[in-house]
Amino acid sequence: MGGRLLDPAQAEPDDVVLSWEGRAAVAVRLPHLADSLDRILADLERRHGTPLAQLDRKTKQSVVRTLESRGAFALRHGVETVAAALGVSRFTIYNYLNRAE
Repeated sequence: MGGRLLDPAQAEPDDVVLSWEGRAAVAVRLPHLADSLDRILADLERRHGTPLAQLDRKTKQSVVRTLESRGAFALRHGVETVAAALGVSRFTIYNYLNRAE
């Protein structure tokens, strides 16, 4: 997910502070959701061993289903970001999503 571990004294309001036996042990700073989508896309590209835009149609549909299960399309501009990564149109992404249902 790309979070960073920090000293609890450095925690900001959006950080998650983890406690151990009643004492703050570590703070976790999570990346912005848009950064997480970029990381997920990069991970999928590594797993497939080729740029996502070069995948065949069936594999792109599988990638879209994976991204949907991870909440990628709940993000603002999620469809546009995924469409650009896959080298397809937004309309195509919506078609893939509709087929999955």
